[in-house]
Order: sequence, then C-alpha cells, then structure tokens
Amino acid sequence: MSQSTPLSRSVLRLGLLAAGVAAAATAVPAQAAEITLDNVRTTANHHHHVQFRDSFAVHQLGRVDTAAVRNQATATGAGCTADDACRSVALSFQIVTLAGQHVHLNAVNDGTAVNDHCTGCQTLAGAYQFVVSTPSPLRLSTATRARLADVHRRLDALGRSRLPATELKQQTDALAAEVTGILKDAVAAADHPAERAVTVHRHLEGWPGH
Repeated sequence: MSQSTPLSRSVLRLGLLAAGVAAAATAVPAQAAEITLDNVRTTANHHHHVQFRDSFAVHQLGRVDTAAVRNQATATGAGCTADDACRSVALSFQIVTLAGQHVHLNAVNDGTAVNDHCTGCQTLAGAYQFVVSTPSPLRLSTATRARLADVHRRLDALGRSRLPATELKQQTDALAAEVTGILKDAVAAADHPAERAVTVHRHLEGWPGH
C-alpha cells in the first residue's frame, strides 16, 4: 500500500517550486520545472502470492516554462502455477497542475503487466496521468483535495479486495473517471474556464487478457 498522510493517504507533493502554490499564484516569473518519476512496481511469486501497491500523487507546479512528468506502473507475476496462482496489481494515479501560455511539456505514461512463466496468474498494471493546464496557476481547494482523497481511499480498498483482474480494470477506470470529473469541476469554478484543459493519459494492461 502507499504511505498515508493525514489528508489522503497519498504522496502529496507541491512540485519543485520551493515557494509552493501560494507563491506561484502571485505574479512570479515562470520557471523550468520537472517532476521526478512516480513509479509503482509489484512482483508476485511463490514466496509472495498476492501483491498490491498504489500511488496517488498530486503535483501543483504553478507557472512554468517547461515540465517533464513521468508516471509508470509495472506489475509482474512470476513462477506460479494454476494450482498455486499469484495476483500482482500496480496502480499509479498522477495529477499535475501547471500554468503558462506556451508550456513545453514532456509527459510519459506507461503501464506494463508481465507474466513470467506464471500459469493462471492475475497481473494488472494501470497508469493514469491527469494534466491540468491553465493560463494562470490553479490552486486545488480544500474541498477538491478532500474529494480526491476519497477516491484514493477507495483505490486503496481495491487492494484489500480479491476481485478478479477484469473487474479491477472496470473499477479502476471508474475511479479515474471520477478524478477527471473532480478536476473539471475545479477548473470550471476558476476564471475563464474555457481557457483551461484537463488531459487524461491512460495505460492499462493485464493478464489474463488486455
């Protein structure tokens, strides 16, 4: 499981702008910024039959000229048999807010499920990247962050379930759709909402089936 915080059991980072969102909301010059990799990995084998990890990271960068963001989930099932099957699930939700008129953004999002001689294993990797791009810095409100925290709690709960991979896919997609709606609500409440955009990148891969 991902580590908890009082707010949302998520890793809540405010980007690489040391002054944080409050300073970014003022008329500060744009800065180059980069987010380090959000990377979730799980490996299930005959020693650890059930493995689940998730990440729910929020990065609020403020005003930037360039940004590089990467989100990755890798789940591996290895060396199990049909009579001794394994379940490996890795899910990573990455939310990025940034501001600027002509931001150079390099966004990479990848989910990889690996079945290594693992007969009957269930392996699921899901990477979801949400990029909110606005002309001026957007600060997520306390209410918005609370709604996101609720989604993360339910994402954690999936790890305690024993749902098959096919149903996990559906429920994870449903949670991602909720995040998209929450972010769209946040930007709609800001000034000039037509100038704002929420982009979603999804890469979900699983065994058995894709």
